[in-house]
Amino acid sequence: MSVQGFAPQDFAVFTIDGLAPRMEALRERIQPKFRLLGDELRADLSAQAGHELHVHIAQHLRRTTNPPKDTWMAFAPGKRGYKMLPHFQIGLFDDHLFLWFALIYELPEKAAIAGRLLRGVRKLKALVPDDYVISLDHTKKDHYRAGDWKERDWRAALERLRDVRSAEFLVGRHLQPDDPRVADGQSLAELARETFAVLMPFYETAVAAR
Repeated sequence: MSVQGFAPQDFAVFTIDGLAPRMEALRERIQPKFRLLGDELRADLSAQAGHELHVHIAQHLRRTTNPPKDTWMAFAPGKRGYKMLPHFQIGLFDDHLFLWFALIYELPEKAAIAGRLLRGVRKLKALVPDDYVISLDHTKKDHYRAGDWKERDWRAALERLRDVRSAEFLVGRHLQPDDPRVADGQSLAELARETFAVLMPFYETAVAAR
């Protein structure tokens, strides 16, 4: 089956009340599309990374009351999980699709990785197009436009990643639900390839520091 994009009703999943009904909708509407997208991208991303990346689809198993307000898939070098590793994400909130290179709080080598990113921050910053975005918390929609950040802002974010246990750092793209590339599966897959190719030096730097 060919890769599929995401329609407005997919984003509307996050308006469904209740944990069980929303999870059922995620399993029926979103996760099959994640599986197809993962099948489409995994080999190419593994080739770019120089080692095998595995696909992980968020299951939200720890939730017992509150329904998830976003969902995602990840590409990571570990078979068993991704949160403790540098990884790439594709996911949805109710009002945008995100494509991230992600370093989140569970990562045990954050200080070493942040230090290595800091040493190359000027070159890495120059690789990021102005319309890309940066997040310091993967659970929130808050983000910063890369074009608005000076080198000192990058350094401050990476120093916080190094020094604060709960700190995170994500860089990538946001797309609106009505962007035609979101609804077209092949266009979305190609955009993901392009985005992750731009961000691959961040991944390579992070992996080299582990």
